Amino acid sequence: MDFGAHLPLLDFGGQPYSLGHLTEYVDAARRLGFAAVSANDHLVFAAPWLDGPTALAAALGHAGQMTLATTVSLPVVRGPIALAKTLGAIDRLSGGRLVVAVGPGSSERDYAAVGIDYAERWQRLDEAIQALRALWRRSDEPFVGRFYSTEGIDLQPGPARPAGPPIWIGSWGSRAGLRRTAWLGDGWLASAYNTTPDLFAEAWSQLRGFLAEGGRDTEAFPNALATMWCYITESRSEADAIFRTRLAPTIHRPEEVLRERLPVGPADAFAEKLSAFRDAGVQRVFIWPVRDERRQLELFAEEVLPAVTT
Repeated sequence: MDFGAHLPLLDFGGQPYSLGHLTEYVDAARRLGFAAVSANDHLVFAAPWLDGPTALAAALGHAGQMTLATTVSLPVVRGPIALAKTLGAIDRLSGGRLVVAVGPGSSERDYAAVGIDYAERWQRLDEAIQALRALWRRSDEPFVGRFYSTEGIDLQPGPARPAGPPIWIGSWGSRAGLRRTAWLGDGWLASAYNTTPDLFAEAWSQLRGFLAEGGRDTEAFPNALATMWCYITESRSEADAIFRTRLAPTIHRPEEVLRERLPVGPADAFAEKLSAFRDAGVQRVFIWPVRDERRQLELFAEEVLPAVTT
């Protein structure tokens, strides 16, 4: 298992949005040995949310050799052609270090903002993934579907890699989502606040069964766990305040569920949770500090990693 860091895009209260804040965070992640940095995507949300692709592009000059990832991006909301252009440029400028995880998104407000029926999101997502691939693999036949067509569209310059960035599928672990991942994906991205080690292990086993049915290599297929909001503290009252005033109002999940699933509290409890996910088959975890982001990355490296079971 290795670790990535979500860029601090979501305002949990008093977020100092600035280029300096973003790049200092990326510098810290690189210095501390994180394998990747990632950006999530919303247009409108319950709290302010800095634009994901823009932030990821801003991190390019500070990321070193870290992987750049979207966790996830929204090809239906943004449109597959516009997203292919943006992410293709990031892949080219990074020298081919981008991993593109996509999903339909969980916010009806994003769909209302762009005038797309939320009920169509899954059918549109299936087509959008195929459209992205056709746009990036210029030697392929164009994709023509019910919602999208790439016929006659040549996005130049293309990504750094001839086949384009790998496309992972974001899924919380439903049977339909796992089948979609086995059919269309180059990897699986799960969600930390929507799973547990036991649930992940069950879904991972099911996904590998679907991959085998399709004749795909189950051993080489990658996975990761995103949106692991976290805060390391030995103070019970501080942890309680994080859950009550920052996480529960912003994420809109019951507080008791978030307390079970998110590592807010002592470092040893965080390490125990990570070890359980590692034993369940998780290969990479993207952590997301909810406050004092850079210092939390340092605490993670100093106090959590050495305690993770090897």
